[in-house]
Amino acid sequence: MRHDWVVAKLSDLADIEHGYPFEGRFFRDKPPGDILLTPGNFRIGGGFNDDNRKYYLGPVSDEFVLQQGDLLVTMTDLSKNGDTLGYPAFVPHVPGARFLHNQRLGKVIIKQEAPLDRRFLYYLLCSSGYRHEILAGATGTTVKHTSPQRILSFSFCLPPVPEQRAIAEILGALDDKIELNRRMNETLEAMARAIFKSWFVDFEPVRAKIDGRWRRGQSLPGLPADLYDLFPDSFEDSPLGKVPKGWRVVPFGKVAEIFDSKRVPLSSRERANRRGPFPYFGAAGILDHIDDYLFDGTFVLLGEDGSVVKPDGRPFVQYVWGKFWVNNHAHVLAGKGGVSSEHLALFLKDVNIAPYVTGAVQPKLNQANMCSILFLLPSDVVCRLFAYVVRPLYDAVKVNVEQSELLAALRDALLPKLISGEIRIGDATAVVSEAV
Repeated sequence: MRHDWVVAKLSDLADIEHGYPFEGRFFRDKPPGDILLTPGNFRIGGGFNDDNRKYYLGPVSDEFVLQQGDLLVTMTDLSKNGDTLGYPAFVPHVPGARFLHNQRLGKVIIKQEAPLDRRFLYYLLCSSGYRHEILAGATGTTVKHTSPQRILSFSFCLPPVPEQRAIAEILGALDDKIELNRRMNETLEAMARAIFKSWFVDFEPVRAKIDGRWRRGQSLPGLPADLYDLFPDSFEDSPLGKVPKGWRVVPFGKVAEIFDSKRVPLSSRERANRRGPFPYFGAAGILDHIDDYLFDGTFVLLGEDGSVVKPDGRPFVQYVWGKFWVNNHAHVLAGKGGVSSEHLALFLKDVNIAPYVTGAVQPKLNQANMCSILFLLPSDVVCRLFAYVVRPLYDAVKVNVEQSELLAALRDALLPKLISGEIRIGDATAVVSEAV
């Protein structure tokens, strides 16, 4: 430990406040309502996850309304390994939204005049030493619990405040770039969805031809003039209602290559090493070796069982590429013919699959039902044109994701070294400057 660092206990510098046990009868999966934060709003490794919102439409005391920038920690985790237990997250700024502090989360409050920087504290609560102590002291088997007392009992080496801020700035630069990449990807994916909706849901090119807003030799926003003849100029009846003339309604199985029955079992050596270095997809906690398979390419993953349907009726869909592991609790799909995997992913994210799911206690989307979902198949040339248009957007997404993975690995390597004083600020700054 450096001479100007001191050993401190978190309880000397901060307090942790419990949230409120909000009444379940006021919980909602959809707006309106305040956003009720839960452990599901925390990422593994720390940070805020806004993918799984819960809403509360009951009376709320101002005491339990959170403010932007409040620092929270999880004190309950439903996963077998306590994946998010004790990890921190800052309450984000979302215009017009109110976030509520429920009882399974602790609000960390730095004591007045305490020599502790808030963002440094965030990274301290992401560190491996802290994490080890939280898991070692956790109670419960199916549901893991910790408490304010256990968290506050953590002892660590405390640098002077200027050095704390420098450490937080270094690690924050990496997280800021990762967040920027995430927002860029949201924009890229929104652009792809907008094109899909325009062509295959709203039929904007066809309607523009019918209305006279698109004429031969003219361009339409997003569509050059030389594409005019590729789109029909009228509609016809179909099982999906009025669709562009000549486009067919076919079973989903006709346009999707399904790899569920084509998985190759792993060798003993592959099984032993199945978790690295490639990402793993499938139902949480289902890690039996005989169910794990390695894929390499560009695919669409569609949840097969468990919570396969979101509250709006749409499925859990993931677009993946490269090498990855997947167990038998997800359908593995790729486009075939002129239909691209990107086209499949956008279609599945837009379709209501609730009518195709069976099982009340354990929802399941079996292969037969999945294959029977109705798919609007445009002409082959339009399918290939769509792939040509949206693939660069997804290529940019891939670049951002892969860069973020490298930045996250660098952050995770630097964090324990900076927190312990093993690496100097100047050396770490130089490394991060090259990376971002």
